[in-house]
Amino acid sequence: MIAKRLDALAIGLLTLLCINFGLQQIAIKFALEGISPVMQAGLRSIGAAALLMLWMRYKGEKIWQRDGAELWGILAGLLFAAEFLLLYIALEYTGAARATIFLYTSPFVVAIGAQILLPTDRMRPAHFFGMMCAFVGVVLAFSDKANTSSIHSLMGDLLALGAAILWGATTLVIKASPQAASSPARILLYQLGISAVILPVASVLMGEQGIFMLDQSVTLAMLFQIVVVAFLSYLGWFWLIRHYQASRIATFSFMTPMFGVLFAWLILNEPLSLDFAIALGLVAAGIYLVNRR
Repeated sequence: MIAKRLDALAIGLLTLLCINFGLQQIAIKFALEGISPVMQAGLRSIGAAALLMLWMRYKGEKIWQRDGAELWGILAGLLFAAEFLLLYIALEYTGAARATIFLYTSPFVVAIGAQILLPTDRMRPAHFFGMMCAFVGVVLAFSDKANTSSIHSLMGDLLALGAAILWGATTLVIKASPQAASSPARILLYQLGISAVILPVASVLMGEQGIFMLDQSVTLAMLFQIVVVAFLSYLGWFWLIRHYQASRIATFSFMTPMFGVLFAWLILNEPLSLDFAIALGLVAAGIYLVNRR
């Protein structure tokens, strides 16, 4: 049964996951000192897929079985891989702040798609207003870093928007297809397995350096991405997607860039403006509006 509202368990787990996803942004920066971005994403998928298969064997769950959702799982995996590929290519053309703003239009893709594909997950105008509040908060948090524009940055913006559409489409495919009845581990395995093949190949074709230095900080950053993010956190995320309304879950993801900014201040000593407090309030208010009765 799909819960219509987020309960205490969902809110607590989502907060933890958004913290982990925010920390991932810092881990990626550390790992970039020794591993190219697309190769990073590929190695993350390879490592997490291996851990996930060990977990499934331990739980007695078959790694492969015909359940009528195979093609949908492959589609979700292709969308997942393409999302990260577009996002990392976007970062070659535009700044991380601008890319973040466009990437977090994804909850709107989920909400609009849910109006058509998920009859039990439709939102009222007040909910869309809440989403807009949260999105304005994200824009405000990154506005001081995203004020440059050029033809190149426009290309990056469009690629980041494409990544957002693919992210939202992945969620909708999972919720509206037979994959909705699959276990969270099986849902995740399709995405990790397919991206583990596509992303390293894409890295080579793009002419990336690949792995060019491995020191302690790079290794620890990759281990965090593999174990904490791509294995544990994604597994938790897809458990939530299976048991709660997709639009509510997607809206809560607006917290991720907020945690990213906060951890950049705490760990990387990046500046934090007063606007951040206002932005955080807007995001919190937006999430509340979406999830109230």
